[in-house]
Amino acid sequence: MKLTQKRSSMLHGVLLIGLFACAAFYIGSAKVFVDLSLSPMIIGIVLGMLYANSLRNHLPETWVPGIQFCSKRLLRIGIIFYGFRLTFQDIADVGIPGITIDAIIVTTTIIGGYLIGSKLLKMDRDTAMLTSVGSGICGAAAVLGAEATMRTQPYKTAVAVATVVIFGTISMFIYPIAYRTGLLDLDPQQMGIYGGSTLHEVAHAVGAGNAMGDQIAATTVIVKMIRVMMLVPVLLILGVWVARRARSGSEAVAGKGRVAIPWFAFGFLLVIALNSLSVWLNTAFDTPMGLPAGVVDVINYIDTFLLTMAMVALGAETSIDKFKKAGAKPFVLAFIIYIWLLGGGYLLARYLTPVLL
Repeated sequence: MKLTQKRSSMLHGVLLIGLFACAAFYIGSAKVFVDLSLSPMIIGIVLGMLYANSLRNHLPETWVPGIQFCSKRLLRIGIIFYGFRLTFQDIADVGIPGITIDAIIVTTTIIGGYLIGSKLLKMDRDTAMLTSVGSGICGAAAVLGAEATMRTQPYKTAVAVATVVIFGTISMFIYPIAYRTGLLDLDPQQMGIYGGSTLHEVAHAVGAGNAMGDQIAATTVIVKMIRVMMLVPVLLILGVWVARRARSGSEAVAGKGRVAIPWFAFGFLLVIALNSLSVWLNTAFDTPMGLPAGVVDVINYIDTFLLTMAMVALGAETSIDKFKKAGAKPFVLAFIIYIWLLGGGYLLARYLTPVLL
């Protein structure tokens, strides 16, 4: 009976988060949010934080496991099925320039951002890493993936997501204006590589790309998706880094020194492979043999809902006091990284692309 009550209480927490996720989808369908390319995931974490700072204290403690289930288990499932948005064919479409510049941006942003944050700004190392990974790869989804590997406190994740949303949204408006006014001396292919390798969120890449024309939009999105694929090796390296830090530092406690292999990252990679095979089967034969596009769309919709639930759950554990505890340093770090993405990304796209073609 006690087990049944525990499961019932857990279900209450899951249903609560599910209702907030439904609200996030409804709000996100408003034209103003669609025009801003703000996904339900971003709206979800805001709703979660609003709840955390208002009615959270009135929540029965027995519901908390359900919220934690959403922020951990559902998060990992959502990351795995995120792979249905990607294919290995995308890599072939942009060639060596896009892959190389993506690799440089991801590597320098994560390593440089972490060193600046932890050494120069003397900020919390987990927050520095989450902020750097979010800026370097694919915004909120990358922060969630890193959080699932590092197992940090929810408020640190929320702070990192906030920095990604702010600077990514700014870029989504700046890039089209700078390109159309001639401020950026880039041809369409270079502009697509520049946008895809430096814009924070996939939604930001889609929004900015569409504002600059179909040719640039296609390149921007593909280059961005290649960055998303780089999440897998980054998570594997993070797992090793977390284990070494636990063994050598003051955080070393029993069981913490083991390498936490993010198995969901392999699931993510497997789903990409399955989706790539499905796309190939659909294009190689007269009769479609892979998954119909409609089925993939439904999977992606459900996946976005799961990730939105995870974001709401993370937000529900984040109070204003915890934001104050984090201070302004994460936003200072995000700004420094942003300047690097703007300037360094431009130089790479402008001068390295012709060399690699």
